[in-house]
Amino acid sequence: MDRQEHKVERRLAAIFAADVAGYSRLMSQDEVGTLQALTAHREVMDRLITEHGGRIANTAGDSVLAEFPSVVDAVRCAAQVQDALASANQNMSEEEHLRFRIGVHVGDVMVRGGDLLGDGVNIAARLEGIADPGGICISEAAYGYVRKAVPLTFTDLGPQKVKNIEEPVRAYAVCSPTSAPMSQTSTADANLLRVPDKPFIAVLPFTNLSGDPEQEYFADGITEDLIAALSRCRWLFVIARNSVFTLKGRAVDIKEVGRQLGVRYVLEGSVRKAGNRVRITTQLVEALTGTDIWAGRFDRDLTDIFALQDEITESVVSAIEPSLQAAEIERARAKVTSNLEAYDLYLRALPEFYAFTEQGFRRAETLLRQAVERDPGYAEAWGALADCRGRLMVGGWTEDWDADAARSREAALQAVQCDPDNARVLAVAAWSLASLSGVLERAVTFCERALYLQPNSSYVLTNCGWVLIYTDECERALVCLEKARRLNPLDPRGYITLNAIGAVHFMGSRFKETEQFTRRALEMNPNHPISLRYLTAALAQMGRLAEAAEVGRVLQSTRWEAMRTHLNRTCYRNPKKRELLFDGLRKAGVRV
Repeated sequence: MDRQEHKVERRLAAIFAADVAGYSRLMSQDEVGTLQALTAHREVMDRLITEHGGRIANTAGDSVLAEFPSVVDAVRCAAQVQDALASANQNMSEEEHLRFRIGVHVGDVMVRGGDLLGDGVNIAARLEGIADPGGICISEAAYGYVRKAVPLTFTDLGPQKVKNIEEPVRAYAVCSPTSAPMSQTSTADANLLRVPDKPFIAVLPFTNLSGDPEQEYFADGITEDLIAALSRCRWLFVIARNSVFTLKGRAVDIKEVGRQLGVRYVLEGSVRKAGNRVRITTQLVEALTGTDIWAGRFDRDLTDIFALQDEITESVVSAIEPSLQAAEIERARAKVTSNLEAYDLYLRALPEFYAFTEQGFRRAETLLRQAVERDPGYAEAWGALADCRGRLMVGGWTEDWDADAARSREAALQAVQCDPDNARVLAVAAWSLASLSGVLERAVTFCERALYLQPNSSYVLTNCGWVLIYTDECERALVCLEKARRLNPLDPRGYITLNAIGAVHFMGSRFKETEQFTRRALEMNPNHPISLRYLTAALAQMGRLAEAAEVGRVLQSTRWEAMRTHLNRTCYRNPKKRELLFDGLRKAGVRV
């Protein structure tokens, strides 16, 4: 053999890796149609790669590997490919849609006989696996080159542990110029996310200037109330609490925050509490340009704190949209309680609640019970109490399932009775009734009203997404859950949403996608029992019984008896979907 054939060349390159999500499933359903669609899509992709100066190096089946001399060109190409393929999918039925995942990295590669090899290629391929169907994921190295060079926004996914790569790889999801994520929803569904006429806003955690760390919860509470009040405006998309609080305590650049969260506006401020007085300063900034739109300073007695929140909210929404209807401002004025002591207890419970541990939930439960004792009409506290009790049950931290389910249900219904127009309360009541008590019809009623009242809350969307899974409306659930991810891109509890997306795919027998999303959920919370449950069943249904049994052993090492009760009490409107889950668990050797 010619020695020249063995020569290996090294060079720096931008690597573009792509494959079709769910390709095996599509082939099993319609081999001829899938091959025809793949050929048409590849013609589009290959043409765009060439136009952007790229070279296709390796292809196999549905996968494509290309190199570019410029990472900017590679990312521009990837974005145009996804837009073009989304347009092509419009002419096909939902079942025929092909959605490519694309990963882009810049690094050292080896070239042999025209093929690309090495860690740089492996990282690009792993990033492609992280990307959503129809989406793009790039490495931190690539992000450094393109973040100011292309008209796209990016969501920081954090360090990702990827197969066969020793060090975690920091990944960024690419969003469209209109701040919409390139996600796995259909083109029709994506219109629900691409909303250039509906501005996004992020309320950054207000800074505590009181000089007393014990007052930190008060500043956090002001921030949360403003997020909740602004999200009641149906025309305004508000980034959720969990995502913005990942920025707490950090010096941030407003333009970078705008790019990271994909928002047009950023509200920031500070709280200084002294004795019976409070001073709040706020500033509304247009993120793209860094231009100040509005600023305000408010000095009030603490007895006026709720009126103060109304005043700030009204000023913000009026600054963003001068023609906002008076009815929308009125909706932002709805207040949860006039009892300052109950409000203080509620605020103290929230940090414990978001810790998502048994001890945290029990401390939160104690504080919330004290809050509703002081104000029995406090709907938000009743709703948080129902959620708190439910999460203790889902975590397996319960001794009497029936009694605890009844407590969660009673707290949820009490919350709705106190405020039947509070979307968060309705959403948690819907989840509690469906997931813990099997009361599906009433849960659906609450879910529909919550989505009508507050369609732009990630909390509402995630809770209602789970209800829709139980009621066999999985495609609609997927729309809600993907929208929740967009509104809460940095959510530390995002594993709940990721797992729900995995559950949607499981119910559609898309087990490879279930594995993808539940593994991502488990990277965030390694012992999350519901994620372990769906991953075990998915692996078993794919015939990977040894892997399924291994995950099943981890599942059963948790508080499995309580989990078994949850599993057996969970009500699915379509009994075939329930049996699909049970069958997978049995194949893995899990006792159900």
